[in-house]
Amino acid sequence: MITKLGEKLTILFQKYMPDAFVFAMLLTLVTALIAIFWLDATPLKVIESWYNGFWSLLEFGMQIVLIVITGFAIALSPVVKKGIDKLNKYITTPRQVYYFVALTGVILGFISFGWVVITCVLARELALRVKGVNYPFLIACVYFASGSWVTGLSSSIPLLLGTKSNYLINAGILNETIPTTYTLGTPLNLAMIVLYLIFAPLLILFLIPKNKNIKELNDMLESKTDTNELSIKEEASSLNLSYNSISDRLNNGVLLQIIIVMMGLTYIIFHFYTEGFNLNFNIMIFIFLIIGMLLHKTPMRYVIAMKRSSGNISGILYQYPFYAGIMGIMLYTGLGEKLAQVMSSVATLDSYAFFAYITGGLVNFAIPSAGGEFAVVGPSLINAIKDIGTGLPSEEISAMISRASLSVAYGESLTNLLQPFFLLLVFPIMGAGIKIQARDVMGYLVIPFLIFFVIQSILVTWIPL
Repeated sequence: MITKLGEKLTILFQKYMPDAFVFAMLLTLVTALIAIFWLDATPLKVIESWYNGFWSLLEFGMQIVLIVITGFAIALSPVVKKGIDKLNKYITTPRQVYYFVALTGVILGFISFGWVVITCVLARELALRVKGVNYPFLIACVYFASGSWVTGLSSSIPLLLGTKSNYLINAGILNETIPTTYTLGTPLNLAMIVLYLIFAPLLILFLIPKNKNIKELNDMLESKTDTNELSIKEEASSLNLSYNSISDRLNNGVLLQIIIVMMGLTYIIFHFYTEGFNLNFNIMIFIFLIIGMLLHKTPMRYVIAMKRSSGNISGILYQYPFYAGIMGIMLYTGLGEKLAQVMSSVATLDSYAFFAYITGGLVNFAIPSAGGEFAVVGPSLINAIKDIGTGLPSEEISAMISRASLSVAYGESLTNLLQPFFLLLVFPIMGAGIKIQARDVMGYLVIPFLIFFVIQSILVTWIPL
């Protein structure tokens, strides 16, 4: 029954959901109209806010691009391909592929959201080797599993609350930092970890499509690029001049690359020694870069690997600014703050966490970034919780703020399943060389969203502080 419902939802999404870029434009107009009619903002004010926000994700967008291509370049190395070939001896059926990819995605997500790139690589390579894998469904598995990041080491809102002199403290909204023992180390977050680690991969098994007309990756490839093209080593050799030259020696020499790799490894060790396990986007990109250079051995081979990795990133480049523009409307018209105030005004001691969860989910459609969203709604929610908890001990107020903040994060992460913003991170790898759109994948994510929405709503409301 569940699988049949999933198939029907997939058909509906294919029929009615537009391209991800069109989705972003429609969301822009909806957000603008709400600001005009609800807040009485002038059209010019809305347009000005849209433009001012348009460029606010440039750094983040570039980070995402580099995460994708440096991670993909690692996957193109002979070492990784040999490793996946060995893994393929044990994973031989589509069912095993779905479960293993989902479980791996969840585990890697705990470490960092950016590590979804590694899951993408693994999933694609297994799909090339195992017959009968429904590839759009496998993409959905990867995307669903990546949601575990919100409970892990890179969860941006808990890390923000634990950062000294963060903007909430500087603004007088918080008096002191809230350590991760109040957020990531709470029974609530531990319950969410179990939900993703145990339940999510099992849920995938119940959702496997039963239809016979599955779309395999090998059949979807527009060309047999993955199997028939020159290897990177062969292409690098083909670029050499017909005679011995210094330029070819530099291009294909190992020594220069090894020196740069050693410099990079030295800094990576230094970073973790001085900063602890601070796995931000920048250090992740740097690690991927250095590992990729090490695995490809020569500068020219790495250049070719990066070129091949960069062929499918256009969606990130031109769509992220539109989402940034939507963020601008939410921020500069006061729409985000207004929504948070409305949600907070109806909250009570028993329901504040649930309303924070709903707020995080709704605002995520307009601000698909946990840190950016919390900057907009966080102050209003925290002030509301202080009012709700008037007379309670300061430790309990801190615990309430922690629960509400986590609830915002969980809601924000879950509604990613209903919009394609972060799917743009997956498609450059898993969609390379094939024709596939968000509408081919999103339908498979509706049932996981509904099930997790019910479970998470119960957990954020009832798990003891």
